[in-house]
Amino acid sequence: MEIELMKLSFCIAIVLFLNCIGNARASLGISSQRGKPAGGSKFVLRPEDRLSLEYYHKSCPQLEGIIQQKLHGLVKKDNTLAASIIRLHFHDCFVRGCDASILLNHQGSERSAEVSKTLRGFNIIDEIKSEVEKKCPKTVSCADILVAAARDATIMVGGPFWEVPFGRKDGLISISKEANMVPHGQENVTQLIKQFEINGLNMLDLVILSGSHTIGRSSCSAIHQRLFNFNNTRKSDPSIDTSYLRYLKKKCNRLDNFVHLDIATPRTFDEVYYKNLEKKTGLLSTDQLLYSDQRTASLVHALASQPELFVIQFGVSMVKLGNVGVLTGKDQGEIRLNCNYVNKA
Repeated sequence: MEIELMKLSFCIAIVLFLNCIGNARASLGISSQRGKPAGGSKFVLRPEDRLSLEYYHKSCPQLEGIIQQKLHGLVKKDNTLAASIIRLHFHDCFVRGCDASILLNHQGSERSAEVSKTLRGFNIIDEIKSEVEKKCPKTVSCADILVAAARDATIMVGGPFWEVPFGRKDGLISISKEANMVPHGQENVTQLIKQFEINGLNMLDLVILSGSHTIGRSSCSAIHQRLFNFNNTRKSDPSIDTSYLRYLKKKCNRLDNFVHLDIATPRTFDEVYYKNLEKKTGLLSTDQLLYSDQRTASLVHALASQPELFVIQFGVSMVKLGNVGVLTGKDQGEIRLNCNYVNKA
């Protein structure tokens, strides 16, 4: 068993190393997927290659300080907001890329969709944006603010630090039905892998980013079928630990009640989420399936037994998430003056 674990650790280490190298190359503007146009000598840049760690160094050098200070005060009052900001960022990037389309507040927008009803943190981004506009008017996008806020929220609950490249523009379109493109907790692993691959994320990113469920809560309505009518059997999901099942049924006597995603350390950003999966105490079926599916089970085991792997890779995967579908071209998007609305013509 020890030899097998060592082999597994070595394999995971190689994957992490390659991912870290890929992340570093992207940060430096280097891409293995670039190519030269026929007859030309210039490299073709992907949209995310235009992002930069120095993007606001001259135009808004105090940006990250403003976000950190504003967010720290709000999370200190209510630490559940950290998970809400991370989730808001995830929902944004999985629909049309990281363009702050989830923040647009109008009839028929992603924000108005039924699947978005439990999202929180909009007011926090509004408050940060308002403060940023005072210091750096018409300069910083809502998309960049949301990405940086997700990073800082992670740190404030004990998670790792990573550098955030900036330069995203805000999108002009937000459509309610497209909000269904975000995983909603009922998918199988094959469906999850496909949803992540569509957004340029791999299976390792899937398992790592699912680890953000080490903090936060879920409504009982999201797990009601798993508890009382799994696969229309009128029975509970047999993969749930029996003691945990009794606890959840007692806790979820009302659909509008909430339960922690991590039963063991719900307020600390750590690897215990993965240990919970090994004990069959994952709250969402999409979480527990990561351990029961042979394609992802070994990753779960490695992350549960070696916390440093989770710490190292989480920042790498979050950078990749923040690069999804970004608008960086001269004629793409805009810098919204108010995150809730597109600018007036």
